[in-house]
Amino acid sequence: MPIRPLPPELINQIAAGEVIERPASVVKELVENSIDAGARRIEVDIEQGGVRLIRVRDDGGGIPRDELALAVASHATSKIGSFDDLERVASMGFRGEALASVSSVARFSLTSRQQGEDSAWRIDVDGGRLQEARPAQHPPGTTIEVRDLFYNVPARRKFLRAERTEFAHIDDLLKSLALAREGVDIRLSHNGKPVRLLKPARDEHAALARVAEVLGPEFPGQALRVEHEAAGMRLSGWVGLPTASRSQADQQYFYVNGRLVRDRVVAHAVRQAYADVLFHGRHPVFVLFLELDPAGVDVNVHPAKSEVRFREQRLIHDFLFRTLHEALAQTRAGASASAAEHAEPLMAAAGGSGYESRLPSSPSSTPAWPQASSQSRLSLGVRDEPLADYATLFGPTAPPRPATSWTPSSGTEAEQGGDVPPLGYAIAQLKNIYVLAENEHGLVLVDMHAAHERITYEKLKNGRVTANLRSQMLLVPLSIAVSTKEAAAAEEHADALGEWGLELSRSGPAGVVVRRIPSLLEGADVSQLTRDVLAELAQHGSSRRLEELENELLSTMACHGSVRAGRRLGIPEMNALLREMEATERSGQCNHGRPTWVQLSLGELDRLFLRGR
Repeated sequence: MPIRPLPPELINQIAAGEVIERPASVVKELVENSIDAGARRIEVDIEQGGVRLIRVRDDGGGIPRDELALAVASHATSKIGSFDDLERVASMGFRGEALASVSSVARFSLTSRQQGEDSAWRIDVDGGRLQEARPAQHPPGTTIEVRDLFYNVPARRKFLRAERTEFAHIDDLLKSLALAREGVDIRLSHNGKPVRLLKPARDEHAALARVAEVLGPEFPGQALRVEHEAAGMRLSGWVGLPTASRSQADQQYFYVNGRLVRDRVVAHAVRQAYADVLFHGRHPVFVLFLELDPAGVDVNVHPAKSEVRFREQRLIHDFLFRTLHEALAQTRAGASASAAEHAEPLMAAAGGSGYESRLPSSPSSTPAWPQASSQSRLSLGVRDEPLADYATLFGPTAPPRPATSWTPSSGTEAEQGGDVPPLGYAIAQLKNIYVLAENEHGLVLVDMHAAHERITYEKLKNGRVTANLRSQMLLVPLSIAVSTKEAAAAEEHADALGEWGLELSRSGPAGVVVRRIPSLLEGADVSQLTRDVLAELAQHGSSRRLEELENELLSTMACHGSVRAGRRLGIPEMNALLREMEATERSGQCNHGRPTWVQLSLGELDRLFLRGR
């Protein structure tokens, strides 16, 4: 077959195969164009899951009459004009092929009127054939109608799913766009019926309400507010507590300069930040916004713009990890969360009564647990408690204590003057498993084994960091075959590995020799450990595999060295445990991600007993 140029219609259909996967892809391109046009209100009308009709109407800047034909031409755009513009893309779209691709596989019409113009103009495109522009009636803004999607490409239409499935993809897409554009009013209807109204958010409370509408009304009560700026980057948003994790990664929203992206560097940094507080196989929930210089990120690496490439991947990785790691580290028991300030009204607006929303509706559901914040905590003083009796928690020969009887609040230390600590003062022990305490808000329940396990674990980790890491020489150096890239990583990061007690040397283009390992990891599979570490170094430029293995060992030691359920404690011992929890990082969860404490407010207790009704 001779070499010849392809016809424009075929070129656009090939491009459509890359950009237009399903009706949601069309909605994405059209709504992003509306956002770039400065729209403050966007209406999306869908029929039959988007196959029969997709209509997007906005109040943006509009398109002049003489540019309507160019709007549906291939690679024609107003968003970039030079290579310098391409290196600093700040708009949602920029490739100039979306409308051309859509119009080549559907019956397409575009009606637009610029602000200040007296009349609107409309053009129609049927399977790539453009018709002349004609006058139309339309308010300032733009309306695009896409009918009979893939009518001229029947093979593509066969791959579409059921109407409900396709509409669900559109709904999920608009919710993700609404999180990033909180000031835009977005309305969605399906087959003539209103489905979703996302009102514009004017303040943080309204923004959190929009997040709750997308992630569920329980999320604000289980989230930490994140706000950090350094090295020309700014990270903001909300991250869910470990106890709000899910079995799949379906509620993870990460935006780079307002663009929702999926990136391996980001996923790895978030996973590492949660590694010490999350159940294995569970996934965190978060809505995070990363802002940086557009020149520091390449958005032109994927036709659908769903992936990006960072120019400083290591810097981005470390910034995200350290910010989230420190935020989660401040989840001390008894602290309050800035995101939770509006949690109760949001739950009430959604039909929840507050306490009922904390109860699991099924064994697999996740209740809402107490919250903490990296920014603000209750400004309550902590009274000094005698810690001498706390030593009995560690002593295996400590004599059993008599069962603690309940005493009224008038007999607690809270009534004897002074400020009340966040977790209050112990009043009883339930079944030798739970500590009951009274604080300013009501009743506090503490799982004493889970709480003490976290306290012991953090002390072991701090002791490991402050003391010199011990390592031991292998009797016979171990030679391991690795890839060329991994061998280069071993040579490049030899000093950093040596600080962790792992001494490696390159033995050839694709081989390394292990001479020394950390003493804590005696008995571990050295070959597999080395390959895991080098694989992470080669891909991400950093590795926490050594630290994670040591943490697993310390976690086991902490579990065995903590006070067990069934142990009777006295009031001074319980109060000492509460004070340690308030001072220990990540004490809101045990080493395995389970909650260590629950707060029941007086209002929730009153509702249980129907007081005031």
